[in-house]
Amino acid sequence: MNQKIPFVFGRITTSPDFTNRVNEIELLKTNFRSLINTIIISPRRWGKSSLVTKVTHELAEESSNLRICAIDLFNVRTEEEFYHLLAREILKVTSSKWEEAVKIAGEFLGRLVPRITYSPDAQSDISFGLGWDELKKNVDDILDLPQKIATKKNLRILICIDEFQNIAEFGDPVELQKKLRSHWQRHNLVAYCLYGSKRHMMMDVFTNASMPFYKFGHLMFLQKIETNDWIPFIRKRFGDTGKSVDDNLAGLIASLGDNHPYYVQQLAQQAWLRTNKKCTKDDVTDAHETLVDQLSLLFTGITETLTSPQLGLLKALIAGEQQLSSQATLNKYGIGTSGNVNRIRKSLTDKDILDIADDMLVFQDPLYRHWLKYRYFKFNS
Repeated sequence: MNQKIPFVFGRITTSPDFTNRVNEIELLKTNFRSLINTIIISPRRWGKSSLVTKVTHELAEESSNLRICAIDLFNVRTEEEFYHLLAREILKVTSSKWEEAVKIAGEFLGRLVPRITYSPDAQSDISFGLGWDELKKNVDDILDLPQKIATKKNLRILICIDEFQNIAEFGDPVELQKKLRSHWQRHNLVAYCLYGSKRHMMMDVFTNASMPFYKFGHLMFLQKIETNDWIPFIRKRFGDTGKSVDDNLAGLIASLGDNHPYYVQQLAQQAWLRTNKKCTKDDVTDAHETLVDQLSLLFTGITETLTSPQLGLLKALIAGEQQLSSQATLNKYGIGTSGNVNRIRKSLTDKDILDIADDMLVFQDPLYRHWLKYRYFKFNS
């Protein structure tokens, strides 16, 4: 019988694969129970979606009148698509059968939706016969739909929107944000949890005082999982499958992955696959180097899009230079003028290569940093 691999990455993680986040779980539960709007901000692949999924599943089990509406804007590119998706998902989670969804739509969306059809091949997939010209005149009905349904059916509704920063790509994003906030801030039976994978865009939407969503809700900045939390998790997952890894090597796995949830799980998986009974240092280092090899083509493609000054700034960061705008650093790494530094920083942040943490520039992808340092710039090991 094939043995289940005990480490999960690249998809939603649930128990027992979920790691730590005890404080974040309790904070989110408190917010959601109190219907406090919450914004989660962190770099890519730090486990935001898994965290929200875990918390909402547990809350749904403890409360019979709570409905969870999960929406992903990853492939949503227009305001029209957004409204269709929001209405469809709200109707699905608040209706036990399609006849009920039709009735509710007729009551609250009658002016907008002349018909609702159900696909026989996907019984939960509701589609709307609704044109954009008609919709945009009456979007208020859709935006207030969850509050109206919650009031009528004595429900509480939690709407979780992933990749929320995508609304910044719509035709008139600021006007849309004004519209959303003007409705959502009045809802007392509905709470909104908004999060996404573009940290710098989320920061602009929610921390910029000139933007409509400024101070919309509780800002939650997700932190890395500490090594001391990774070690017992990694050891237990090895142990659950009859294998073992000591504290030092479990810590090495966390360190090589820079405590990045996605990469730590992936490295742990690869080390586990190489382990017969007891994990060795060779198992861990081989897993790490093999993973870097596998990503080399991707990293090469990213690097080929960068200019020489951008690469110079990345090299300066890797070398530990503290004064990026000093003349010596500018000359040594070919960055150009001091005024060029801010433009390069913004460009590399927009590309999701760099991030700003505690007023410091850091690499979003620790393995890309490793690849640049040892494979591209060829620093000494």
